[in-house]
Formats: sequence, C-alpha cells, structure tokens
Amino acid sequence: MKAIILSGGKGTRLRPLTYTGAKQLVPVANKPILWYGIEAIVATGITDIGIIISPETGEEVKAKTGDGDRFGARITYILQEQPAGLAHAVKIARPFLGDTPFVMYLGDNLIQNELGEFLNHFKEQQMDSLILLRPVANPSAFGVAQIDEQGRVVHLVEKPKVPPSNLALVGIYFFANTIHAAIDRIQPSARGELEITDAIQDLIDHKQHVEARQIEGWWLDTGKKDDLLEANQIILDTCLKSDLCGELDAQSQVFGRVQIGTGSKLINCSVRGPVTIGKDCHLENCFIGPYSSIADQVTLIDVDLEHSVILRGAKVIGIHQRIVDSVIGQRAHLKTAPQRPKALRFMIGDDCQIELA
Repeated sequence: MKAIILSGGKGTRLRPLTYTGAKQLVPVANKPILWYGIEAIVATGITDIGIIISPETGEEVKAKTGDGDRFGARITYILQEQPAGLAHAVKIARPFLGDTPFVMYLGDNLIQNELGEFLNHFKEQQMDSLILLRPVANPSAFGVAQIDEQGRVVHLVEKPKVPPSNLALVGIYFFANTIHAAIDRIQPSARGELEITDAIQDLIDHKQHVEARQIEGWWLDTGKKDDLLEANQIILDTCLKSDLCGELDAQSQVFGRVQIGTGSKLINCSVRGPVTIGKDCHLENCFIGPYSSIADQVTLIDVDLEHSVILRGAKVIGIHQRIVDSVIGQRAHLKTAPQRPKALRFMIGDDCQIELA
C-alpha cells in the first residue's frame, strides 16, 4: 500500500494567513495540520507517501516537512501545476502509485478515528473503493453520498443544490488501482475540474465494489478560522500532556494541563490549561486562558488571551482588553493604547503590524 496526501490548493478560505503560506502548515496545538495526516497514515503501517504540492507553497511544505525521516516514512513530492481537482491529483501521482492500492488523504482534514480499521476492511473485502462518510448539517458544501441498506454506495454528487442525503464525504479515500481507469473515463466538471466523486461514480456504474463506512468520532475540515480554532480546542482537550520545560518566575502560576517549551520565560503570568506554549517565548504580565496555542518565539506582554492561536514570531504588547477567538499570523505585531473596548477578535495575516489607538 501507498498513500498520497493533498497539500496543494490556494487556501482561499484561510486568507490572509494563506497569502504567504500553505494552509496545511497552519499549526493546530503547535503542530502543522499536515503532520497529523502523515502520522495517521504511518500508524497504519504505510510508510511510502506522496505529497501533492502546488507551485505557490510547495517549497515551504518540502522545507518544513522534509523527507519523512521524522515520521518514519519516505516522502515523495509531486507537483500539481494547477488545482484541477482531486482526481487530477491522482492522475499526476500515477507514476508514483503504479498499480498498488492506496489511501488518499486531504491534508487539511483531521479525524478522531484511527485509519487502521478502515484499511483492514478495505483489504479484507477486496474493494475497488472505500469512502468515509459523516452526517453534516450543510451537505451542499460537500461531496454527498447516497447508500443502500447494505452500505454500498448508490450515488455520489459534488456540492449538490438538492442533496440526496446528509452524508458528506470525509476527505479520506481508499482505492484499488481500478480508480485510474475510472479517472481516464471521466470528463472535467462544470467547475473545470476532474472530480473524484465522478471517478467513484464511474466505478459504481461499472459494477465495481464500492462501499462506505461512517466515522463515529469527530471530523474537522480546518479550512476556515473557526474550524481551525475548534480543531485546536479538540486536540488540546484530547492529546495535550503537561510538560513544563520553560522558566517560570515566583509570581507565575500554572493550572491544569500546560506545555511550555525550552527557552521560554514567563514573568508574572497566569496560565490556565489546556494551553501549549512553544520554545523561546517571552510572556510577561499575561493571563493565558484555556484552548490557546502559542508557537515558538512569540512575545506577549500585558496580554489577556483565551481560545486563540498565535503563530511563530508574533508580538502582542499592551493589549488591556481580552483577546478571544483569534488567529494571529507569523511575525505579526499588535499593540494598543489603553482604555479600549472590552473584547477584541482578530484574524491577522503574516507580517502584519497593527496599532489600536
């Protein structure tokens, strides 16, 4: 078995953060979203992984993720010149995939369930495709499946105006090599893309073995700010372990599960977990509330922060009102004069400088 992870696209839903970086590298609990997918795949025993990258952000993905050694994997990078659809990504990955069955994983997805049980079912039943589904409140925003009583997929449609069900396709697929012939038979959709839903529908139309399984745990598509914050909250809730490697002065207090990286200094601060603080940070006169993730080399002085994500190298100084539900990009600078409103909400891109006067 092999795997491909899609880490291309332009990340329009997470702008301005993704004007300067890949959405799959935005951190959740101080770890790039993409890495969770790599780890989930390696946990199944699959270690030969191709990552689909775009011209805009591919070099950043390669530099950050490397050759796979840190994950116990071997990573091959595959350039997709244009975002021409998921099936197109499979098409250009065919020289890497050969005739082996494979997993396709969208790099901005997170799921609670382990992949091993689905992979075993796919292998045991010798399927042509196994897709994962989850009931959603807004199926028109997703690919949608209609299934029969035996769990076989009857019909698939991409982002339908009138959905045949509320079962959305989770961004994880299992394929036999028969998917390649199906992709060769389909035509671009009205969006100008080769849709993976059309390719799977072609398998169904040719009486191939396609099944669906519903996932029971959480599923997070981290393409928007609120989704990113929700993912950060869930990962901190379920995965964070206390580890205080930094330096705290006598006036600083820590409550609950908190991680503080090496080289970080806290002066007169109160931190209430779950919270993760990266390496080489400087925090002074701060309250850091639950569900906050602070990346490496961040400076926070006179800040009241809760349920937010602060990216690498950001500086937030002199904010006397609570910052909540916010994402602040790499190297952004934020400061304010006193006596401003009670609450502030931000989504701030990389390299911004903002002064509230």
